[in-house]
Amino acid sequence: MNRLASETSPYLLQHKDNPVDWYPWGPEALSRAKTENRPIFLSIGYSACHWCHVMEHESFENPQLAELMNRHFVNIKVDREERPDLDSIYMNAVQIMTGRGGWPMSVFLTPDLQPFFGGTYWPPSARMGMPGFDQVLSAVADAWQNRREQALEQGAQLTSYLRDAVSPDSSGEGDSDSSSSSRDSKSPWSADLLSAAASTLDRSFDQRHGGFGQAPKFPHPMDLRLLLRIWKRTGRPRLLEIVRLTLEKMAAGGIYDHLGGGFHRYSVDERWLVPHFEKMLYDNALLVPAYLDAYLITGHSPYAQVARETLDYVLRDMTDPAGGFYSTEDADSEGHEGKFYVWSKDEIVSLLGPDRSETFCYVYDVTEGGNFERANILNLPKTISQCAAIRRLDPELLARQLAEDRQILFQARLSRVRPGRDDKILVSWNGLMIDALAQAAAALQDHRYLAAASRAADFLLAALRGPDGRLLHSWRNGQARLGAYLDDYAALANGLVSLYEAGFDERYLDSAVELAETMLARFADPVLGGFYFTADDHELLLVRPKDMQDSAVPSGASLAAMLLLRLGKLTGRIDFLKSADETLHSARSLLERHPLAAGQMLAALDFLLGPTPELVLIGASPLDRIIAAIQTRYWPNKVFACRSAADAVRQRSASLNPLFEGKPLDSAAALYHCQDFACEAPIRGEKEISSALDQFAPPPTAP
Repeated sequence: MNRLASETSPYLLQHKDNPVDWYPWGPEALSRAKTENRPIFLSIGYSACHWCHVMEHESFENPQLAELMNRHFVNIKVDREERPDLDSIYMNAVQIMTGRGGWPMSVFLTPDLQPFFGGTYWPPSARMGMPGFDQVLSAVADAWQNRREQALEQGAQLTSYLRDAVSPDSSGEGDSDSSSSSRDSKSPWSADLLSAAASTLDRSFDQRHGGFGQAPKFPHPMDLRLLLRIWKRTGRPRLLEIVRLTLEKMAAGGIYDHLGGGFHRYSVDERWLVPHFEKMLYDNALLVPAYLDAYLITGHSPYAQVARETLDYVLRDMTDPAGGFYSTEDADSEGHEGKFYVWSKDEIVSLLGPDRSETFCYVYDVTEGGNFERANILNLPKTISQCAAIRRLDPELLARQLAEDRQILFQARLSRVRPGRDDKILVSWNGLMIDALAQAAAALQDHRYLAAASRAADFLLAALRGPDGRLLHSWRNGQARLGAYLDDYAALANGLVSLYEAGFDERYLDSAVELAETMLARFADPVLGGFYFTADDHELLLVRPKDMQDSAVPSGASLAAMLLLRLGKLTGRIDFLKSADETLHSARSLLERHPLAAGQMLAALDFLLGPTPELVLIGASPLDRIIAAIQTRYWPNKVFACRSAADAVRQRSASLNPLFEGKPLDSAAALYHCQDFACEAPIRGEKEISSALDQFAPPPTAP
């Protein structure tokens, strides 16, 4: 075993038996590199990464290659999910050097941590036009021995580029004059930015298969939700059509697990058939609210079904007994990508019998030849209603039969070897899932999801804390470690606000305020506005990264902007609202030039532009029906607070006192519709409130 044997990350533990003399990132490795003046080989990946596994088996288990690595380099292995700060810095360097990025990421650093050569996957020896890892190791070792000044110069130049990207002169945009002008002018916000983003998304929309761009195709949940917000603002039917087609094509495709629920990472083709089979917690946490939004707008029940099945998958397969949610499931099982999920026609016939299997195979695109490497990925080329009409079957009877058939196949699948699971718990991704569960609890009026979200929140707030009370980033097997990042604070606090608005337990609002205050104290950029990705007392790295652009997850800065707007509206905290506005202004150049990289920040802008009322519901009598009437409408730009005399035993949050001031808990239910803490006359009584809600936020249109 090497030094990785004492780590907690499943990804690092996968490499503990390699003949490579691996170090985890830390003082021991960095000190050795400096003392011996050796270059560092930094390898960054994650446990669900297919090509990371390939490179390990081909190269890191190879004794000859390991001997080369050990002789010439200090070798450091990093889990990108544990150290997104390092991943961000050195991925930017690789992209500058090669024009592309990906994992495994392979970077050679000077002892001062400056990158001077890098790439992604290399085969063990040259093939298909790619240099071999053996050649790369030998060439870099030779360069360090014989042309060291060139390597050091390359490292210094790259480091200068990386630092310029977050310097006050460039704001990460690479054009100091225009971005400084945009930043300093603080010109008024306009919905024109939202319209421009919608037009850009429309131009890249795939009219036939849904989604944006061509293969490989990613779900883009933040952009889909942004389009729904803009549809709400403008009434443009086209935007709703884009979202509906995309959601329906994804749910019908192989990217969706038709037996167990949940979405795979992305589709390798443009029609969503063949996924990269890994399942990530964050993808599912972000897609659920998109389907919920579409359900609240249209009342179309299949959207709610996809959301339920996805959440039920997470609660069944991705939930730790302590309450938190695991990170990923691998694409591979038994050494083959997707083996757990695909079927032969013979298997289905043997399980369902010849008659029922004929219908099932017709509906789910199962053939003798298969649709993926001579096997079959279940998908729905035609809707179940279309299949029923073509085969002259009763649609309801067919739907019930198919549900029974899916359950039979699901039970049979349980006997297969499951893909590997990364069971570490990350605060940021858990915050996204808490948010999704809380939104589902409200939209679907399902207490199970509220209970699961509350349990996860209680676990994170208790178990992922340092001695100073600040958040930690990662937990596994009872051990919490690593200081939290910006997106940990912002995602968890956002989830807590949604949890408060779903169940009105004011403890969660207090915790959200506490996290927001720490976020402002430790991560805010006082010069440019916005936030750094790491805290002010974080380990000193090559650069202090800023997190502005969305990737597979919303940027920490955009989550922070939305959080501060929501909390500012609920608590009346002007400092929260001011910081949110400054964060948006710090990203203005990004919003103007690259809207496809800023879906979540544009959603925050939509919230800022409003109108964004504060809804306050009070009363002594039961308020459940009124609460449900508010929660089951699509009304993205609002905050919602509720107090009832019936739950006076609950802890009251002082942060909400400004919102409830002057609103007595008398016997009649009363709804206050407020804007910037100026309230209209209360609407009293269930009937009157229901009528008013129809004006504020109409109920769903016909499916």
